[in-house]
Amino acid sequence: MQKKLKLAIVTSYPPSKRTLNEYGFYLANHFKLKTDDYSEILLLTDKLPEGQKFEFPAEGVKMAAQEVWDFNKITNPLSILSAIRKFKPDVVLFNIQFLSFGDKKVAAALGLITPYLSRLFGFPSVVLLHNILEQVDLNAAGITENKLLASVYNFIGGVLTRIILKANILGVTIPKYVTILESKYKAKNVALLPHGSFELPPLPSFDLVDGPMQVMAFGKFGTYKKVEMMIESVELIRSRTSLNLEIVVAGTDSPNTPGYLDSVQKQYSWVKNLRFTGYVAEEDVPKIFGESAVVVFPYTSTTGSSGVLHQAGSYGKPAIMPNLGDLAMLVQDEGYAGEFFEPDSKESLADAIQKVLEDEQYRIKLAKQNYFAAASLPMSDLVDWYNLHFQTLVK
Repeated sequence: MQKKLKLAIVTSYPPSKRTLNEYGFYLANHFKLKTDDYSEILLLTDKLPEGQKFEFPAEGVKMAAQEVWDFNKITNPLSILSAIRKFKPDVVLFNIQFLSFGDKKVAAALGLITPYLSRLFGFPSVVLLHNILEQVDLNAAGITENKLLASVYNFIGGVLTRIILKANILGVTIPKYVTILESKYKAKNVALLPHGSFELPPLPSFDLVDGPMQVMAFGKFGTYKKVEMMIESVELIRSRTSLNLEIVVAGTDSPNTPGYLDSVQKQYSWVKNLRFTGYVAEEDVPKIFGESAVVVFPYTSTTGSSGVLHQAGSYGKPAIMPNLGDLAMLVQDEGYAGEFFEPDSKESLADAIQKVLEDEQYRIKLAKQNYFAAASLPMSDLVDWYNLHFQTLVK
């Protein structure tokens, strides 16, 4: 009989608005339901603004949170390690990407050393790394436009990747990432841990809600997710059809581009039926997706597997996607479907949106395929994959 584990998870978690907070929410709460596998779960989170607090479902494994790190704080490794040593977990899981701990070089780099420190102090560490630098367009991601600096970043990124690989297991969400890490770094401890679907609502109705058809984009905007072209594409559709459309920009600025959405709102104040929702709380996500006719991915590049695509699938929505590497791979590997557009063409995006909205049968076909793709790997099953890896580390 396998041992019940004490699990520590280093992650952002709502009401924190830091990167991967939503993924951390669903991942932690699916672990919480595994009462046969875990005795206690402790979240090691970033510090919340004064007056905010964490709330957890009552059912399942005992779970608590400690606010032990903060964005761009160089002492993060020490504070995280101190909390790990006090809790004495069997395994520490890090839910991170390259800029989780800061957008300043030293703080970001030091944070990424923490999984290795955990292992050195006798606490097995598993890293779920949502992006790898080899697949990130540093310019489009808002990190640097300078080619010389990009070379420096890539060198430093390679060093940091080697340090992250010092964890017991490094998990990545896309098969190509496994191949790159094993080939370039000769790594033997890389595991495929797919993104998974956050939750799977019952089979939805694929009928549209009353009123205008909502063309929705969801996420954190301003770096490689920009909405200007989507707005202009919908205006182009309006100029040549009688479709009743509403543009919905659901989400907030990327931490790297504060003020971006405010500037877009002012720039396009003349556009009718253009709505900016601001931050979307977890309980409001089903409504935002449920009311949309299509979900647009206005990306100029990608930095890993797309949580928004999995959400679109969970709620049975067709996707309008740029013809870009990681997204195209994900569609192929996990069975999703969408209408593709060229990422630098307003006309191509307009054509893609219009094609789906004017063809009811095609829209429903895409929506159903995405729902069943999401159903094929829910996070409730994915956490069992984690447990198999965890158990190999505690024997």
